[in-house]
Amino acid sequence: MLSDIYIGEWGFSAMIEVDGKKILFDAGSRENTVLQNAKELNISLDKIEEVFISHNHKDHTGGLLKIKENFPNSFTNAHVGQGIFYSRPNDSGSEHYILKNKNKLEKLGVKFIRHSKPAEIMPGIWTTGYVPRKYDEKNWSQLSKLITDRGIKIEDTVPEDQSLFFDTENGIVLISGCGHAGLVNTLDHVKKIMPGRPIYKILGGFHLLKLSEKKLKWTAEKMKEAGIEYFVGAHCTGINSTYSIRGFMGLSSNNVLVGSVGTYITKNGIKSGYMQ
Repeated sequence: MLSDIYIGEWGFSAMIEVDGKKILFDAGSRENTVLQNAKELNISLDKIEEVFISHNHKDHTGGLLKIKENFPNSFTNAHVGQGIFYSRPNDSGSEHYILKNKNKLEKLGVKFIRHSKPAEIMPGIWTTGYVPRKYDEKNWSQLSKLITDRGIKIEDTVPEDQSLFFDTENGIVLISGCGHAGLVNTLDHVKKIMPGRPIYKILGGFHLLKLSEKKLKWTAEKMKEAGIEYFVGAHCTGINSTYSIRGFMGLSSNNVLVGSVGTYITKNGIKSGYMQ
């Protein structure tokens, strides 16, 4: 979202590299944003087999078609959550971006792999699959509707929302697109998948931007319980919300910051972009 010398927009995309293998996490909103930023950041998008889509919203899927057209040898396997292709007609009567472009993407060679349960999608890299909504976080609009495969119109709770995670010697690293299932729900789910391991770094969008201070404090306490030492709040996390989380967790600006275009995270810490 934040940027100065690169292109900023209301959207999210990240490149994840584990043991020399890469996977693109989400594809931004506008057609050319990821392409241009990757070029300027000297990040190659060539010969990357996997792409992970956290959920259906256009600010995470809008660049996928253009990226595939420009890199036909990449992004053959698109990992999506079960339910991403539910019909979600809007006020204008048109469908959401990923469903509207599904056939075009498949003709270009994209294979959609649906996940409903936790799964190791690459060596060492896991999807959460469906995240149970144990806590009443309600990190979605509560206004939109979807039509199930049985033709029933219900509230769109973004049921396909999924996150990625992998374990390291220091603990689990978690990447989220928007966290519509709820940040704490996601942490709770990952702890059950890999019990006994701390979740020590989390980054991405977590949809905390409109939470009350009381709810932010509760969220921060749950994050501390999970073992989190580093937090990069990007996209829809909220600038002030990230600062509030930092205060409630008693961490420094080196450990908790607002992500911007060019921010990257390694085992040695966080290298922020110009904006943070």
